[in-house]
Amino acid sequence: MIFRTIFFLTLLSQVPAITGNIFSSIIPPLFGKKKSPPIETVFKLPSPLPVLPQGEGFATGTINLGGLEVSQVSTFSKIWATHEGGPDNLGVTFFEPLPILNGFFMLGCYAQPNKKALFGWVLAGKDGGTGALKMPVDYTLVWSSESSKIKQEGNGYIWLPVPPNGYKPVGYLVTNSPEKPPLDKIRCVCSDFTDDVEPELLIWEHDNVGNFNDISVKSLRPTNRGTQALGVSVGTFVALVNDSSSPLPISCLKNKEFNLSFMPNLSQIEGLIQAYAPLVYIHPDDLYLPSSVGWFFSNGARLYKKGNESNHVPIDPTGLNLPQGGSDDGSYWIDLPVDNGAKEKVKKGDLGGAGAYFHIKPMLGATFSDIAIWVFYPFNGPARAKVELVSVPLGRIGEHVGDWEHITLRISNFNGELWRVYFSQHSGGTWVDASEVEFQGGKNKVLAYASLHGHAFYSKPGLFLQGNNKIGIGIRDDAAKSEIVMDTGSRFAIVSAKYFKNEVISVPPWLNFYGKWGPKADYDIAMELEKIERVLPRNLKASFESAVNGLPNELLGEDGPTGPKAKDNWNGDER
Repeated sequence: MIFRTIFFLTLLSQVPAITGNIFSSIIPPLFGKKKSPPIETVFKLPSPLPVLPQGEGFATGTINLGGLEVSQVSTFSKIWATHEGGPDNLGVTFFEPLPILNGFFMLGCYAQPNKKALFGWVLAGKDGGTGALKMPVDYTLVWSSESSKIKQEGNGYIWLPVPPNGYKPVGYLVTNSPEKPPLDKIRCVCSDFTDDVEPELLIWEHDNVGNFNDISVKSLRPTNRGTQALGVSVGTFVALVNDSSSPLPISCLKNKEFNLSFMPNLSQIEGLIQAYAPLVYIHPDDLYLPSSVGWFFSNGARLYKKGNESNHVPIDPTGLNLPQGGSDDGSYWIDLPVDNGAKEKVKKGDLGGAGAYFHIKPMLGATFSDIAIWVFYPFNGPARAKVELVSVPLGRIGEHVGDWEHITLRISNFNGELWRVYFSQHSGGTWVDASEVEFQGGKNKVLAYASLHGHAFYSKPGLFLQGNNKIGIGIRDDAAKSEIVMDTGSRFAIVSAKYFKNEVISVPPWLNFYGKWGPKADYDIAMELEKIERVLPRNLKASFESAVNGLPNELLGEDGPTGPKAKDNWNGDER
């Protein structure tokens, strides 16, 4: 058979050039066509970065961390790659940041799974005369691919810089040579400019069976994150060898003086909103649409007080008569109008007058701006379960008043580029890189999809299951493109940006209400579940119960939802 194939190919090579089309159509079926991994494509936003009004330090290219100046490098030179292991078993590629601004030095290399288009960055540093940077005194070879039986381009070597006393490494060097790198290739950072770091996402892993050369490469993020946290992501990775459980050998950076002058001003924020604010596609079958808070209050929403429920009162359109500050102690809550006709009207919302509410906050040591975009729904509709191939209505389970959902844009303060998007989903959510979200044709406006009745946000349409995907049982989140669209950038209000120096934000009184935006469930959840379980086969009942019990209280209706300011992510990072 081999001889016949060789003879056939030799014969084809003697045929005139016109038969080249025949040759090229035959070869792929015989040998297969090698497909380039996505990482060989560099991701770019659909449109150029927005041209923004002038400001103090936002989008100027560098940020001063209090004596250590850093720049964000997003152009790379390839060092070494594998073609298996990691996400989708497509391998990983390691890069060196190039070019680097004059006077700045490399702090570490960059690594990314091959399954995604190249889109990332690492920081380079410049000593501001404080002794913030020093060369390492040596290198430790952490891992080598020489003995690994993997598909790779040559051999790769991962080196950890050995720092001088009082300094720490914040990244690794990767080479394709077994020789130690020059000491002046990288810089270590004074401990005063470093903070604790933790692994985040898997980049690549390799199990070299029997050779004790296992490795797991993960991205990093500061351990402490929030609006007041000082930790700064470097964009580098950690290499964990042989399931090492010891403390991580590297750190992240620190905004030592918590300089906020690199955050965007009000006019710059408005420019970012116009450039990136999402278009939200609402499911075509959803009866419960968003509204403004003012419309909700003006159309009969009531304020209740524990122990005095019969004396519920209407709410001022701005929320002026809502209790302010404090904490949620269960004393106050909001509910729908008493009149049944008004109640049904309010449940359906008012998309035409709905607006989004924007909260801007510093993150990752004020090197990024998070723009949290809050959308209010007067009512959350009933849930549905997926039990293998069957969709099962859950009665009133999932219904609750006052549904708050949000999308967060994480934007680089170095250049104003969108880096990641967070899509909230009930009590949790998902970060998605800008390279993997959908955009409106030719523009940088993000597309989001709100799930049917539950209003969880997703980056793509489809069926998403809250539960056990392996056995096909869980609560359905159906998201789809439709003609019902909310442009969060067309009607918006900036309700909070605490870091502003000379600009005043008008904070609506309702934002400072820490009570519940809906009452506890007024139906018997156990009875609702019993109705459903009666029609389920015996072998599916336990799995169904497990899926339902894993739902957050707000989705079950056992507890009313809280407003934006009462959420953990208001002052912290997204989960």
